[in-house]
Amino acid sequence: MMKGFKSFFIYLTILLTVSVTLLVLVAGSAPLSYVDSIMLNDVIESVKENRDDIKALEAKTFDTDILIFDSDNKTLYSTSDKVFADIHTPLDAVRRGMITMPVNDGSLFLGTVVVPNPAGVAYRRAVQKLILVTGLVTLLLIISYISFLYYINRNVIKPFKRMKEFAGLIAQGRLDEPLIMERNNIFGVFTESFDIMREELKSSKQRETELKMREKELIASLSHDLKTPVTGIRAICGVLSVKIQDEYLKAKVENIEQKTREISTLLSDLLASALDDLGEMNVNTTEETSDILDELVREHDIYGKAESGEIPDCILKLDRNRISQIIGNIISNSYKYADTKIDISYRFNGRYLEMRIRDHGKGVDPEELELLTNKFYRGKKNTAGKEGSGLGLYISSELMKKMEGQLICISDKEGFEVRLLIPLA
Repeated sequence: MMKGFKSFFIYLTILLTVSVTLLVLVAGSAPLSYVDSIMLNDVIESVKENRDDIKALEAKTFDTDILIFDSDNKTLYSTSDKVFADIHTPLDAVRRGMITMPVNDGSLFLGTVVVPNPAGVAYRRAVQKLILVTGLVTLLLIISYISFLYYINRNVIKPFKRMKEFAGLIAQGRLDEPLIMERNNIFGVFTESFDIMREELKSSKQRETELKMREKELIASLSHDLKTPVTGIRAICGVLSVKIQDEYLKAKVENIEQKTREISTLLSDLLASALDDLGEMNVNTTEETSDILDELVREHDIYGKAESGEIPDCILKLDRNRISQIIGNIISNSYKYADTKIDISYRFNGRYLEMRIRDHGKGVDPEELELLTNKFYRGKKNTAGKEGSGLGLYISSELMKKMEGQLICISDKEGFEVRLLIPLA
């Protein structure tokens, strides 16, 4: 690329040098012209001799154009209408710098002969040559300038724009599009470095993605494996609570069982979140009668705080295990953050059965409602000192979407409410 710039400047220097030299030569080549008195005398004598037949002068050859006026300043003869244009009287010729000579025969005035001034003719020819040469030089300079601009645009501006666009693609995370490298590109080294950087970023991103996937797989595996011993602990607690008669020990066993339920819920949330990231949080919907919802509420309402209204008879399209997980999450949150009675009501809403689960706690701030279903988000109220992962409502919302339903959070002065829109079959 630098060779191209060097070659252009050498060419431009040579062009300017040749142009100036040519202009000087043209300007200096104009010959010094003098009035040829012998030729002028020959013209005057010829006019005298042929004054009665001026057209006979056409047979003669002179080294100059001539214009002849009679004694009354009327044009008798002219060898060039172009040279003597606008010359109507001898006075006009004088004003134009031409040579005027009277033709006398003794004391008789016959007329006036006009010839161009040789110095003026030479000057005009020199000016014409200079104009021509200057025009050619200017044209060459313009062509050279346009060629240089094209060269700069092709080899500097366009590659720079491509690098700018490439940087934008990298900022957007689009690392699969290579940067085109050209031989004459002034940014050739930088272009190659940029593309190496893209390859490294792409490889780094792939390694990061693979590492995250392995982490998710590990979390899913551990969550799944931990559920087995936790389930065993719950079963043992169930047996002990039946056999132990001591009320103090019985209360402790029930407390252990409650903690294992919370651990089981957290493990379910972690497993569902990991499976969601791995694209494996599956939902298998079947047709179920609406009374299944009451069964699931009683199954998860271990403290008996839920009061259910009448459930309309209908057929629902849902995944029993997933809807159970959703209802369990919502009731568990009510226990944890509100610790009040829970009102559950049902009504038809278009092609859905709407299930409303309301507690009577302090609720959440209105600006937080849309954030509650975000992953790992926990509300600001009533969460201090309480365990939680911020995954429950996120997973519940995602599961409802996979079942072609919807989860809606509402908070007002009466408490916090979750509405589940469950599709009708």
